Amino acid sequence: MLAAQIVAVIVFVIMFVMIVLDRIERQWVTLLCGLATLVVVFGILMHSGTAIMETLNFRTVGTGAFWYAPGSAEETSSGVNWATIIFIAGMMIMVEGMARAGFFRWLCMLLAKAVNYKPVPLLVTFMIMAAVLSMFIDSITVILFLAAVTVELSKLLRIDPVPMILSEIFCANLGGSSTMCGDPPNIIIGTSLGYTFSDFFKNTGLIALICLVVVVIYFYFVFRKKMVPDESEAVDYTSLPSPGSAIVNKRSFGISACIFAAAIVLLVTHARTGLTVAIIGVVIAAVTLITSGKNMIKVVTGIDYKTLLFFVGLFIVVGGLEQTGILELLANVIGRVSGGNLMVMVAIIIWVSAIASAFVDNIPFAATMIPIIRSLAAAQGVPLATLAWTLALGTDIGGSATPIGASANVVGTSVAAKNGHPISWGRYCKASAPAMVIVVAICMVMIFVRYC
Repeated sequence: MLAAQIVAVIVFVIMFVMIVLDRIERQWVTLLCGLATLVVVFGILMHSGTAIMETLNFRTVGTGAFWYAPGSAEETSSGVNWATIIFIAGMMIMVEGMARAGFFRWLCMLLAKAVNYKPVPLLVTFMIMAAVLSMFIDSITVILFLAAVTVELSKLLRIDPVPMILSEIFCANLGGSSTMCGDPPNIIIGTSLGYTFSDFFKNTGLIALICLVVVVIYFYFVFRKKMVPDESEAVDYTSLPSPGSAIVNKRSFGISACIFAAAIVLLVTHARTGLTVAIIGVVIAAVTLITSGKNMIKVVTGIDYKTLLFFVGLFIVVGGLEQTGILELLANVIGRVSGGNLMVMVAIIIWVSAIASAFVDNIPFAATMIPIIRSLAAAQGVPLATLAWTLALGTDIGGSATPIGASANVVGTSVAAKNGHPISWGRYCKASAPAMVIVVAICMVMIFVRYC
């Protein structure tokens, strides 16, 4: 077993290093490392077919509780979290349909017009919009469209788009921490531990709301003097495009809006209806595809398959750490260091999660920590839910500190660079790192007050 543990750790470290270096596309990194885990760790060293089957986890998809779990939490297990993958795929299809109908562009232009295209009110409005949209849509997608519209508006208004993009990224990650479907780490935590949309909203949601107020004020004072239009050329506001021009097809737009509303209702009520996030993802995807008509193929090809494959490989590698007992050992170390004190555990988890997520993608980090906090709660007799909310807030918010901390950061900075506005590490961290420290500190204090 010792040899298997050593090799499992080596594979995991190699995976993390390769993801950070970003020389090879990350889905191939996790898939190859996942294959090494299955063949070398489970097959050659452990001779365990059971470990392979439990990690691949195909059996859960065929159980009734995977799709419908009335009056109880969804079925949870180790290994590949197929509920997460199916749900994210369904949301990707829905969002692709909404984007093709012009929903996001229409919303951005509508809000810009509502504040008369004034830069500072626009900054505040787009921060709030990024946070609200990220409560229901993956923050990666929110930033993808929001950053693109921000660049377009900045050209029309003669302002620098970078301050808005930086603040939007932070608020999207913060808003995503408030619900189960807002950020990939939360989806993994919720489906792995059996928590619902409402569970997240009632716990991390309140904390995120208070932090959002602080963040909006922070970025207002940091960027307000930089949101000054170029006065060398007057802006003709009458020439700006109307929100209605963003609607490609009124019928498709109406259908997309209805599907989005239905998805929110299903997610909010799924604890009462018994519908799991897996079946909700399938239903959302099916309705979107059926109503897409001749655009069905374009919607399907618009899915980010690379991200889904990344998740599969990631879960397998983390499963290697779990099956070999490495994660249980780490949980015991945290337990000994904290002396069983819940407040110390919370402080360790939230700051380690935040700092680690600032430099490595928060998705693999969250997936790694879930079995650790599960073991920690069982061994130390502390509430698992408290550790779960701590992990969610730490990974989601900590990832905002650097350009590589979360996928939304990479997307936002990439959009800016492609449009002639490269964002250096120095400029990014100077604005976002202090905000991360402030918000994580607030979260820790609030968790102490509410749960410890």
